[in-house]
Amino acid sequence: MPLQNVLTKKSLGVLMHPSCIPGGRECGTFGRGAKEWIKKLHKHGIKYWQFLPLTPTDSTGSPYSSPSSFALNPWFLDIDYLIEKGFIFISNQEELGHKNQNKNHFDFDVADDLLKKIGSLLLQYWGIQSKERKLDFYKWISKNSWVEDYATFVVIREEFNMLPWWEWPQDFKIKNNKTLKSWIKKNSEKILIQKLIQWHLDEQWKAIKNYAKLYNVKLIGDLPFYVSRDSADVWSNKSLFSIFKNGDLIFQSGVPPDYFSSIGQLWGTPTYFWSKHKKTNFDWWRKRFKRQFKLVDLLRLDHFRALSGYWRVNGKSKTAISGKWINSPGRTLLKKLKNDLGTDYLPIIAEDLGVITPDVEKLRDNFELPGMKILQFAFDGNDDNPYLPKNIKGENWVVYTGTHDNSTSLSWWECLDNYSKKRIKDEFKFSENPSWSLIKIGMGTNANLFIAPIQDILSLDDSSRLNIPGTTKNNWKWRLNKPLDEIEEDIRNFSELGCQFGRTRK
Repeated sequence: MPLQNVLTKKSLGVLMHPSCIPGGRECGTFGRGAKEWIKKLHKHGIKYWQFLPLTPTDSTGSPYSSPSSFALNPWFLDIDYLIEKGFIFISNQEELGHKNQNKNHFDFDVADDLLKKIGSLLLQYWGIQSKERKLDFYKWISKNSWVEDYATFVVIREEFNMLPWWEWPQDFKIKNNKTLKSWIKKNSEKILIQKLIQWHLDEQWKAIKNYAKLYNVKLIGDLPFYVSRDSADVWSNKSLFSIFKNGDLIFQSGVPPDYFSSIGQLWGTPTYFWSKHKKTNFDWWRKRFKRQFKLVDLLRLDHFRALSGYWRVNGKSKTAISGKWINSPGRTLLKKLKNDLGTDYLPIIAEDLGVITPDVEKLRDNFELPGMKILQFAFDGNDDNPYLPKNIKGENWVVYTGTHDNSTSLSWWECLDNYSKKRIKDEFKFSENPSWSLIKIGMGTNANLFIAPIQDILSLDDSSRLNIPGTTKNNWKWRLNKPLDEIEEDIRNFSELGCQFGRTRK
């Protein structure tokens, strides 16, 4: 009997992170804007909404280097809901600062300052909440064991001027329980604020997920393979990671030298001690996936190839040249996940970009996981390019014009040389709008799912780009600076074109 997979028919999706959605005081939230977005997708027969990791970001705004694999980004807290339901009271909303209106970027510092004000208000009015609300909160805390360590980690880090945990005083660094117990008691209110924020975020996102289910829109999340060295995950579970108790890396992650880099890439995140994970029956990984599958319908697993084998580099190395390939127990882990879910398929999209070896393809195909194809990578002139539409064999794929790491398709086209433009125009009949030309090509592939970033649907240039890999400034800040009704025509055109290729309902 053939295996089942998660994608069963031709469909469409849009990639847009919640932070980019109009609404919210500084950036998009888990509020009215997200629900309006879901309604728009449903109205036009678009079945999938994809976004980046929903976790808190690092200091550069990246959700791929989060201080927690389990927590949600506090910037997404819907303040209007908290006021409406009486969790906080505000006599004058101007006290919260000015709304970020008509700007196409948001400010991380402003978002953090706003969060501090909301946290104080949540604590101030917690005492007058009903017994039922308090009971719900404590029930949620008891079912989410990660919250205790995360909240403690955040407050300790704030006390020590946001230093990484390996630069904290010794007792805090090694997580001395006796010291921590006393410290937690003294800082109980600050820790309670962090717990309340996470509870509200969880409840608000649960409402979004239920809303999406009501409108038959599937949510596609994103899970980084590695976790940040400076995270509650590593601080609380040092034995699972290739890290010394003092925070020094034993081994670190990366990828070997290739066409793009003569020294490879060094990521600075600890690799996993897979032997320890096996001994614990992959408990941490399984909890991590279980948490994600409560939040989303499908999950894009970033750097999927590391589930088969990963590039391991000495912790003191300055380049990735001297690393070596080490096998991973991905097959065992995926089997356990499948048993945990109790389904005939795994709702995972394998991010299998870059140099992929047969063992990775075998692991992906053995579990019938859809892989990814990026059209911007397709036109280098090589007839055997795996991203060329004619080379995309079968249907179990997700095709994109580009991802959050790419230029927008408009700017990608503008940066091509004239010879490449002419060759592509002649072969693929490109119109004057390169974004929509790529969109049309993607819709015409065999792939069951085609997804376009919202920037390409709106034909925006790189001033709206979300991230430039290898840089740390001015990324992750873009937001849509107009109401969703004003982009309705673009969404409708996307849907109508999809209808021509059997991807949306008539």
